[in-house]
Amino acid sequence: QVQLVESGGGLVQAGGSLRLACATSSLTFGAYAMGWFRQAPGKEREFVAAINWSGSSTYYADSVKGRFTISRDNAKHTVYLQMDSLKPDATAVYYCAADATFYSGHTSTAAHEYDYWGQGTQVTVSS
Repeated sequence: QVQLVESGGGLVQAGGSLRLACATSSLTFGAYAMGWFRQAPGKEREFVAAINWSGSSTYYADSVKGRFTISRDNAKHTVYLQMDSLKPDATAVYYCAADATFYSGHTSTAAHEYDYWGQGTQVTVSS
């Protein structure tokens, strides 16, 4: 079992920035593709960003492209989501997720392809 723990959420004004982190003690973290998803009240969980196991490839939802940046530090077993120019519609619970397929050549944007999930961290953007 892989435990993922998100941190860094909070309340920020529109136009501001937040940096989310997702840490694990799993020694196999470096083999997993990682993703960030979010779920706003009354809405389905949606893809935000993903990164392959090495960090060489990243993927973004069109709604965040150019404003959010996903990165990872395999030595620290941590994946990050830097969120800039935040808008009120970014208000949601943000979840990180791990695809437990070792060294996968495919980085998914689909939630059902991820095997492990964190508990989520609340991000609230005020207008």
